[in-house]
Amino acid sequence: MIGLLRRLPGRAAIAPLFLLLLALPLSRPFAGESPVVNDSPSELIHRGEYEKALHQLQREFSLFPYDETARRNLAAAYGAIGNRHLERREFDEAAESFGHGLDLYPDQHEFAILRGIALYSGKRYDEAAIVLEQARQAAGENVVILFYLGLVRYDSGDLAGALEVWDAALARDPGNRAVLEMADKARRESAVESPMKKGYRSMFVISYDGETQSDLADAVLQVLESAYNRIGADLGHYPSVRVPVILYTRKDYRSVTDSPEWSGGLYDGKVRLPIGGAVELTPILRGVLFHEYTHVVVRELTGGNCPSWLNEGLAEVAGRREYDPPLAALEAAAKSGAYLHFADLEKSLASLKARDARLAYQQSYAMVRFMISAYGWHKVRDVLVNLGTGMTTEAAIAAAFADYGLDYRGIVQEWRATMAKEYGR
Repeated sequence: MIGLLRRLPGRAAIAPLFLLLLALPLSRPFAGESPVVNDSPSELIHRGEYEKALHQLQREFSLFPYDETARRNLAAAYGAIGNRHLERREFDEAAESFGHGLDLYPDQHEFAILRGIALYSGKRYDEAAIVLEQARQAAGENVVILFYLGLVRYDSGDLAGALEVWDAALARDPGNRAVLEMADKARRESAVESPMKKGYRSMFVISYDGETQSDLADAVLQVLESAYNRIGADLGHYPSVRVPVILYTRKDYRSVTDSPEWSGGLYDGKVRLPIGGAVELTPILRGVLFHEYTHVVVRELTGGNCPSWLNEGLAEVAGRREYDPPLAALEAAAKSGAYLHFADLEKSLASLKARDARLAYQQSYAMVRFMISAYGWHKVRDVLVNLGTGMTTEAAIAAAFADYGLDYRGIVQEWRATMAKEYGR
């Protein structure tokens, strides 16, 4: 039940591309430009006033459509604005901006690559594949193109296709760590998943081995559809791209995921569950399915910028509607005051030992349950949306609870007081 949320990969590779776009200089004042330097397009962009700068540059280009400097300045502005949208995870807007730059310079491969990256990041996989394939044809075996084309294929379920382009990338850059890690991951998965059967239902595609009966796989899909509707209603978000779900034997699950012994499932862009050999859909399994699907929604809302206690707490709230075991570790901690620090629960819980992991999950659940009961689902969603803009946990909570005069520390103090009342300390 680990929410391993893969961030936008390879962002370090984007920086050189963007620098190339900035090499299209905002080089000279235009004939119609104000002599006030602070209002020049370059100064406006430097101050972050992108729309105002863009308006000036578009006007200038419309007046002088054959002026090469006007064209380059407008293209550079589209590049700067597209990069800002990428940083804000506004992927559709980023793709549009890079597309405008590409219209101005069809042979400028960097615009095509960045547009493909934005489309991939927004899960517009079919469009991303077309743009990146065209860029590959034009620019050759560029490692960045091959890396992201592999990601498009991988996230679309085409492991063999992903490995094909990643191997081509490694032939050009054998030491590229990002490509090596993804290729190694895909190879481990392919060895296990290639023989699997597949099933489809609404927003999910499921893969399962020979030990899992097809009627159980179908029952899993039905539960996930229920989770899609229930959690979507809670958090006001419904993913629009099919979610891959893979059912493993426990041995294969360990070999593919390298997860801790106490893990009963994880989400890393695909829902992965060790249930091989199961013959019926138990309440425990229903709870795990609701838990893992919650990570899908949280990842889309936050872009992976979510503290583990909030991510796992939300998943536990969803899962415990289906199966609600005792909170023994939480009760013991509440009575002794030996809580884990929430700052320590912001990072991955995968390295915790089983005993600490039990308390971490139960404490995270109790915290999120308190936030929902005291302030409502809409406030929790506000925190997630704030995190999705790149805010820190502290800033996201403070912004969401500003009308209550509460910050991160204040929420934790209120939660502790509630625990003291509930457990009598």
